[in-house]
Amino acid sequence: MAKSVRSVRTRGALDETDSSEALRATKNDLPADTRTEVARLLNARLADCIDLQTMTKQAHWNVRGPQFIALHKLFDEVYDAVGEYVDLLAERVVQLGGTAEGTARVAAQRTTLMDYPLTITKGSEHVAALSDVLAQFGRSARMGIEEMNELEDADSADILTEISRGIDKWLWFVEANGTET
Repeated sequence: MAKSVRSVRTRGALDETDSSEALRATKNDLPADTRTEVARLLNARLADCIDLQTMTKQAHWNVRGPQFIALHKLFDEVYDAVGEYVDLLAERVVQLGGTAEGTARVAAQRTTLMDYPLTITKGSEHVAALSDVLAQFGRSARMGIEEMNELEDADSADILTEISRGIDKWLWFVEANGTET
């Protein structure tokens, strides 16, 4: 009986076995080197986006307190929107001839987002934790826009701009439920 060997990765790292390096044939006129790099970068954002989506569901399931119903519904709306961003990222990778690498296991290995605290229950705690990761993901999306501009892929930059605008809106909605200053 053969033993299965699993590669060990550093969190957030990509290794040489990533399928994003081998592109499928496409008539897309972006150079293959550009498409390869864009697919790699978008797969990195895909991992973060999938992680963010699971964090919003964690908040949705576990929130308690006087704002329960409002936050429960809001977190579900954020979850749905982030799911659309996941789809945009994954489909763009495939459009470029790459492979969308979006399993939960891959996302857990590659995410660069901070860990979401599992023991919190208060609405204010979830608002603080979710706003932290929304802001972090929004920043990485904006950095991705710059990377796509440098690679001269306007369409991928546009997708990340759409995602960034959406994340900023959801960050605003979530933060609006925090303590008043």
